[in-house]
Amino acid sequence: MPQVLPNFSNSVKLKYVKLGYQYLVNHILTFLLIPIMVGILFQIILLGPEEMLKIWQSLDIDLVQILCSSFLIILICTLYFMSKPRSIYLVDYACYKPPVTYRVPFSTFMEHSRLILKDNLKSVDFQMRILERSGLGEETCLPPAIQYIPPTPTMEAARGEAEEIIFSAIDSLMQKTGIKAKDIDILIVNCSLFSPTPSLSAMVVNKYKLRSNIKSYNLSGMGCSAGLISMDLARDLLQAHPNSYALVVSTEIITPNYYQGSERAMLLPNCLFRMGGAAILLSNKSRDKRRAKYRLVHVVRTHKGSDDKAYKCVYEQEDSEGKVGINLSKDLMVIAGEALKSNITTIGPLVLPASEQILFLFTLIGRKIFNPKWRPYIPDFKQAFEHFCIHAGGRAVIDELQKNLQLSSEHVEASRMTLHRFGNTSSSSLWYELSYIEAKGRMKKGYRVWQIAFGSGFKCNSAVWKCNRTIKKTTDGPWQDCIDRYPVHIPEIVKL
Repeated sequence: MPQVLPNFSNSVKLKYVKLGYQYLVNHILTFLLIPIMVGILFQIILLGPEEMLKIWQSLDIDLVQILCSSFLIILICTLYFMSKPRSIYLVDYACYKPPVTYRVPFSTFMEHSRLILKDNLKSVDFQMRILERSGLGEETCLPPAIQYIPPTPTMEAARGEAEEIIFSAIDSLMQKTGIKAKDIDILIVNCSLFSPTPSLSAMVVNKYKLRSNIKSYNLSGMGCSAGLISMDLARDLLQAHPNSYALVVSTEIITPNYYQGSERAMLLPNCLFRMGGAAILLSNKSRDKRRAKYRLVHVVRTHKGSDDKAYKCVYEQEDSEGKVGINLSKDLMVIAGEALKSNITTIGPLVLPASEQILFLFTLIGRKIFNPKWRPYIPDFKQAFEHFCIHAGGRAVIDELQKNLQLSSEHVEASRMTLHRFGNTSSSSLWYELSYIEAKGRMKKGYRVWQIAFGSGFKCNSAVWKCNRTIKKTTDGPWQDCIDRYPVHIPEIVKL
């Protein structure tokens, strides 16, 4: 049947009405104060200097009162600035780029799977179907110990992988920033599954001969969102210790965690996780404001561990044959959605403009009072952020967040391309995504970035950064030799 009424949702005029509403609400204080200030100024001009002098003399204010008032104002201002939290700056960061020799094309991965699981062809076919739909490309990398037939996940090989990734990232960061080992006051290393003794943080202290009074922390078992947990810890420490540098290292060591069994839920991580790591330098020194890339605005953490399903949806365990691996539950995406909902409920009032908060409030009141079947209003987070860095945990994770947050393909481009080029690099994936945005020359002064990550436990963590200065296209970093080829088209299914 012919359409009787026009489609108002696609109306150009309605679009301008919405833009006008947003501008009016977000600048309401300006619109109210300007007429008042203009009226006061006009009244002063009408009175003239003689009348103003008479009014001043009638107040009968002496020098003592002026001095006391000035002292009180200075005292209040001093207390305000002393109680104000210190600004935390991200001076720079560096991502590890694996050598070409570590590359694992689809053909190599499947050939190794057939040799390792030669007695279980159904598991081989399952891995092939996952890989076809994973969103990964042909250039992702695995450590040498995993590429042997059979794999040799020894402690020595795991330590070798950790040293290569962490030391390479830190060396690159030190070269970028010019910082020396003796300048580092706080060290935080996060790696979820590999936790040797001495710790990875102790390994860094030993390698770079860091000071004996350094505040060193090693976070393990915190999942793919541990990078933002490290940011939260670093922020708290930098608030307590003035004039300090904090070095944060985020990685995941694959060598000891490659599953060699046949349980399907535990084979998934083999198809998704790849080598990666990042080193980040944070500072609370005011002199770093000019050279720093970003300023930390908010960190919001949500933990769903009190719920049994959420607690066990990403679970390290042994299979029936005694082989250890990570079991990914079928309920993972549902639980991730609930965790995201809790997280954005907290972060929304901190970042959303007034226009979005009012619409959300009115919709909530309408659902409670008038009609519970009203469609809930999803705030437009594109009004609060210019860039989004969604943890590249898998194609399903990115698809779900794009749908729930109503993001465009360009908003999730960095996440999709990072997954395609580097795979799921766990807690460090957010930094590969940020590096992609910079390599494309899309980061301007004042732009806001939202980093979102999920982790076992189950956790959803967010960090909000504000760009300090316009960042030119970088000539180094993990994307230096391939950024011109991206973005690439990623088909729904890659037939192997």
